[in-house]
Amino acid sequence: MNAQLLEKLSRIRLMIFDVDGVLTDGKMHYGENGELFKSFNVLDGHGIKLLKRADVASAIISARNSPIVNRRAADLEIAHVIQGAGQKQKAFAQLLEKTGLTPEQCAFVGDDIIDLPVLTRVGVSFTVPNGHVEVLSRVDYVTHHEGGNGAVREICDMILHAKGCYTAVVESFLK
Repeated sequence: MNAQLLEKLSRIRLMIFDVDGVLTDGKMHYGENGELFKSFNVLDGHGIKLLKRADVASAIISARNSPIVNRRAADLEIAHVIQGAGQKQKAFAQLLEKTGLTPEQCAFVGDDIIDLPVLTRVGVSFTVPNGHVEVLSRVDYVTHHEGGNGAVREICDMILHAKGCYTAVVESFLK
């Protein structure tokens, strides 16, 4: 991690996640009655929980509506969930107003062009390796892991390192 990215990450107070392709692998599973399931990575989920130890809140902004996302967000105690956000910039503005944070205090991870209005305004922007080419060329960092397969945990660990609390968090589990 370069020094400039480390400095920007140290100021993050809200980590915002897209869902499909970021918290999941992006595959949608449908039955005749609609959406059946989404697969989430437990390491990603634990990373989100660990962010709280660094006083970093979490949020979801998703263009789709899914009861499954509400369930996962509740399990992880994600503070802010905005679904059905066809215009993610408006949802981001609502988050800023609700939290009193500045864009520079926020980070966002998205994978498609619908995410660009937020990705280009936050303090730190992320995408996954299989993100759309237009997104890949405009973010601060491309994760090594793919969406739904450790990308979120990679980001959470980066933030914990930047805030200087990664080692303490790991050691707290060894006691």
